[in-house]
Amino acid sequence: MTDSPKPAPRKPRWKRWLKRLGWTALTREPSPRLEQCELTLLTRQAIDVSRAIAQHAEYRAALARLGCRVVELPALPDMPDGVFVEDTAVVLDEIAILTRPGAQSRRPEVESVELALREHRPIARIDAPGILDGGDVLCVGKSIYVGRSTRTDTFAIEQFEGIVAPHGYEVTAVDVTGCLHLKTAATYAGRDTVIVNPEWIRPELFARHAVVEVADGEPNAANVVVIGDAMLCSAASPRTNEILADRGFQLQVVASDEVAKAEGALTCCSLVFRDLVMEA
Repeated sequence: MTDSPKPAPRKPRWKRWLKRLGWTALTREPSPRLEQCELTLLTRQAIDVSRAIAQHAEYRAALARLGCRVVELPALPDMPDGVFVEDTAVVLDEIAILTRPGAQSRRPEVESVELALREHRPIARIDAPGILDGGDVLCVGKSIYVGRSTRTDTFAIEQFEGIVAPHGYEVTAVDVTGCLHLKTAATYAGRDTVIVNPEWIRPELFARHAVVEVADGEPNAANVVVIGDAMLCSAASPRTNEILADRGFQLQVVASDEVAKAEGALTCCSLVFRDLVMEA
């Protein structure tokens, strides 16, 4: 009697991607305690929380106009920085990496983000003693730049590289000075282009890509949110927005000056990732 041939091992469920569909954006409404946020470089100033909430509502509406399915995470009224969901995770097509935020007060924010992401991706995480904020992670295709900053350290960058390298990503660590996060100084603008504030990060670090420098006097303009062929840009950066528009980029302009007082920016306020369909 011969043994029946064993069936071929089935690929793990999360490895059988069929195609990409639309976009999902995870967001969280600003806390009524936003004025008590963590600050590293800015001087604390009054924040109009009601106005911040209204601006955030328009931000969510703009994401929806660009085709995102906007998912509101549970409110965290006692977490002043809870609106800045970007720092809690990095979401790639293949995997989601939960961070260990550099500010200890922010680590409880991760739990609700994990619950939401488990519906979409397999989960990995950064472990102690490493610290990493998602705002320090800039993805340009299969190239990932990770800022070494006051909120992200070498221990975490090494962990992060070990997680993403099997999926074909190349990680480059860059030093961040003069601003809070790498994506304060540079973000992906689409079309293999990085928008950069050269006062805070050296443009030549992104020499393998096209580079657009921000206009003089608009230091925070290098932070944009890309969804497909369009992007969200700050109303506080009209000259840089004109540069991008002249280069053919499609812009949606929103106000974000209240969260800017909390060292926040447009990318900080959402986790945007592609919806995926799997084989049966």
